[in-house]
Amino acid sequence: MQILLIEDDQSVASFIEQGFVERGHILTHAATGIDGLGLAKDEDYDVLIVDRMLPEIDGLSIIEALRKENDHTPVLVLSALGEVKDRIDGLKVGADDYLVKPFDFEELYTRVEVLVRRRDIDTPITRLKVADLELDLLAHEAKRAGQKLLLQPREFRLLEYLMRHAGQIVSRTMLLENVWDYHFDPQTNVIDVHISRLRQKIDKDFDEQLLQTVRGSGYVLNDPDKDV
Repeated sequence: MQILLIEDDQSVASFIEQGFVERGHILTHAATGIDGLGLAKDEDYDVLIVDRMLPEIDGLSIIEALRKENDHTPVLVLSALGEVKDRIDGLKVGADDYLVKPFDFEELYTRVEVLVRRRDIDTPITRLKVADLELDLLAHEAKRAGQKLLLQPREFRLLEYLMRHAGQIVSRTMLLENVWDYHFDPQTNVIDVHISRLRQKIDKDFDEQLLQTVRGSGYVLNDPDKDV
């Protein structure tokens, strides 16, 4: 999981970070409301853990701002304010769960896991991201490092399939069946042509080459920032 923790108490933040990191997750910590809101807007996280009482911007204002921008990342509020009205206020602005301090880490961890599982079931994927390459499935738009890429419909489908399987070797048979809807090999170079065109558009003007050919096996779209 990729977790953003917005918490101004350093001892609490260190305690939470240690627990998640020990279980193999990645946690980013912001100590102020401004920093937390900026990170939440700029990066993709599986879940946010947000304190209510923060410097600069309070936790509920952060949640409200994200929901107004149609950001539906699951949010768990972690707060010393534990009255019924406090919990209701948190849920009303768009929080998905509310846990009162002091808390047991195992309960926090379980609640976060549940939020992420629920999101994976309920929320259709509308945006894919590999390194600085982004694909908006609703707007039918591709970008790399913020620059728009002009893709033909088949190139878009090809890139979508590769991004959904980022880090995995994708065979020619897989591409024929899932991008071209062929269940036989037409004995043409259609895949080579489209891969070449796609590579020109997503890699030519950039230092990092994302689309790689694996000789004898197929192709892989790699994220250089992650271990593959």
